[in-house]
Amino acid sequence: MPRVSDADLASRRGEILVGARRCFAEFGYDGATVARLEAATGKSRGAIFHHFGSKEGLFLALAEEDAERMAEVTATSGLVEVMRDVVAHPDEHDWLGTRLEVVGRLRTDAEFRRRWLAHQEHLDAAVVSRLRETAESGALREDRSPAALRLLLELMLDGVITRVATGRSTESMAEVLDIIEETVRRPPPRA
Repeated sequence: MPRVSDADLASRRGEILVGARRCFAEFGYDGATVARLEAATGKSRGAIFHHFGSKEGLFLALAEEDAERMAEVTATSGLVEVMRDVVAHPDEHDWLGTRLEVVGRLRTDAEFRRRWLAHQEHLDAAVVSRLRETAESGALREDRSPAALRLLLELMLDGVITRVATGRSTESMAEVLDIIEETVRRPPPRA
């Protein structure tokens, strides 16, 4: 049997992620059965499990991919820009609707919670780093702790994700995101 190249394996893994993202977005975590994942990815369960170990492993790989992307945007532009991206490109974030289902598992499944939170650590580190840089530049408000501002931003991100995932209107969201950004920044000096 010929050996499959690393490039081919990476390509197959990427194809599985693309199809699985669509499947999770359409059917949710519980509804994304192995049969549906096979249909969506065009790959056998053996191929899927070879790359990801389980449905949960596949889902967490998608979460990690998304956290990486969010961390990159956060590191360069801040968490509000992540929120702007989610609002501007909901089609690229539609699978995040499954986060609503995952919340229940986070409360009841300790192992799943441990694995899920490990993927979120990268994003958390990027938020902390960005807030530290903003504080050092003098642009972060000083009357609130960076920890409180970080939590505020994370809660706002959760709200944006929930709103987008449930298909509710984002008509005034640009203005709301401006308000959030103004809330964490140091007010300009009065003349």
